[in-house]
Amino acid sequence: MTTALTTSPDVPGAGSPDGDTAVRISHVHKTFGRPGTAAPVLEDINLTVAPGEFVTLLGASGCGKSTLLNLVAGLDKPTSGTIEVPGGRPALMFQDHALFPWLTAGKNIELALRLAGVPKAERQPEAERLLELVRLKGSYKKRVHELSGGMRQRVALARSLAQGSQVLLMDEPFAALDAITRDVLHDEITRIWAEKRLAVLFVTHNVREAVRLAQRVVLLSSRPGRVAKEWRIDLPQPRRIESAGVADLSIEITEELRGEIRRHVQH
Repeated sequence: MTTALTTSPDVPGAGSPDGDTAVRISHVHKTFGRPGTAAPVLEDINLTVAPGEFVTLLGASGCGKSTLLNLVAGLDKPTSGTIEVPGGRPALMFQDHALFPWLTAGKNIELALRLAGVPKAERQPEAERLLELVRLKGSYKKRVHELSGGMRQRVALARSLAQGSQVLLMDEPFAALDAITRDVLHDEITRIWAEKRLAVLFVTHNVREAVRLAQRVVLLSSRPGRVAKEWRIDLPQPRRIESAGVADLSIEITEELRGEIRRHVQH
């Protein structure tokens, strides 16, 4: 069973399943440009992610999804409002794997481990463990050019996990992959999320992907981005992207997304 709910934008943390918080976004505004000509991108965003919760962010292109993720990651600062990540700096995974091509898969992960303060003697064993976690056992010495697109994203995921954060931010990490590879990686991220009990904030423009993965789907309005609506997803995991429950809710959310796009065009 799925339940649709509307979030009150006046209540910071609306939608959080309990009082514990992995990410808290309170009355966040973001504008770009010079004073007098600044364009609002995000307006009064209030959102929380609980420890171990998987939340997907949906919205039309340009609504500020990636901007919001960058703010949570600490890569930029909000114009006003506050963002709290009580457990420390979150890990971030981009659409582009951003691996260093002159390093092996294992050494790419070791670099993240070094930055996380892991002692040198422990880095290779930990990198190999993380590669095994993402089902790339034996790939420690492979160069980036020897890996397929899906394998590169697995290494990028392992590198993100190497940062040791309990909060994982993912910015359309599977968008450039073919449908079959993306489907396989959906299974993998669901498995790893369940095993490690990470809080995940996942940006996507793919409605079915959002419904397949998430415990909660958050729809942002067209620019300026506001929290327009939320859906709590009660379908059991693992889910199939072609299953009836995923398809039915995807249709409902797509209609809401189309409505947001139409409102943007009319204004």
